[in-house]
Amino acid sequence: MKKVLFALILLALVAAPFALKPYGIYLLSLWVVMTIAAIGLNLTLGYAGQISLAQGSFVGIGAYAAALLTTQGWPLWAAFLLATALCVAIGWLLGYPALRVQHHYLAFVTLSFATLLFLIMRNEEWLTKGVYGISGIPRPTLLGWPAKSPLAFYFFCLGVLALVSAATWWLVRSPWGRAFTALRENPIRADSLGVDTRRYTLMAFALGSALGGVAGVLYAPLVQFIEPTAFNLNLSLNLLLMVMVGGSGYFLGPFLGAAVSVLLPEWMRFGSEGLYLIFYAIAVMVLMAFCPSGLLGLAERAFKR
Repeated sequence: MKKVLFALILLALVAAPFALKPYGIYLLSLWVVMTIAAIGLNLTLGYAGQISLAQGSFVGIGAYAAALLTTQGWPLWAAFLLATALCVAIGWLLGYPALRVQHHYLAFVTLSFATLLFLIMRNEEWLTKGVYGISGIPRPTLLGWPAKSPLAFYFFCLGVLALVSAATWWLVRSPWGRAFTALRENPIRADSLGVDTRRYTLMAFALGSALGGVAGVLYAPLVQFIEPTAFNLNLSLNLLLMVMVGGSGYFLGPFLGAAVSVLLPEWMRFGSEGLYLIFYAIAVMVLMAFCPSGLLGLAERAFKR
């Protein structure tokens, strides 16, 4: 049944854009990008148990890396390499406070980093062009195949999501993934069993941040104009919402959470006469109050019953 369900979802993702207008294809592409970023946060928070309010900042690092390089004639793969290296290094350093503080204290540390990076993006015009933003970001050409149309770029993003999903699937089932889970459940017990909690904490931040950078590299050519406001705290909170609503610690949680956060409000907007955000907020509050494990946790409980 799992294989059949996976095949049906894959078929729907491939076939859906052919029945949509350009704006619908853009929303699907945005869902793909946000899913990649949410997968990274799910590694850090859902599997390793390290809370982060800075995932949106790493999306910003990737977006600015792509914008600055591609507008100067560099290929997009160079932006992928630079963004991944930067985010791994910065994420590794950001993990050091997690070795000393936990829970809401760690959230404040990552919040401070997000605020600092936003101020750099807004004020350092020599690097980021500040509030004026960067426009004219080109879409890539891969082995002679131009991904410039909305449909072609959607399939490019979908291919990256497939690679990220396969790598994550392997990771969470490897000894690394089991060490992350042990770190989340009981760090003291994991340390007593020989798990290097220090190294795996840093790895959780580094890998999750790297996927945020990958998402940012795709986001820049998707919208073709970036400015600092797009990467403020709201984006980090929205990514946190995706992970929590979908199901923190579930492999498919980011996929479902991103669909709820990106696609559901747009669908509700057409039939609720401007009240869709109120309905959306109430639905999220009710879900978090009665099922903190998210939609997949709710489905798991119903299946067991």
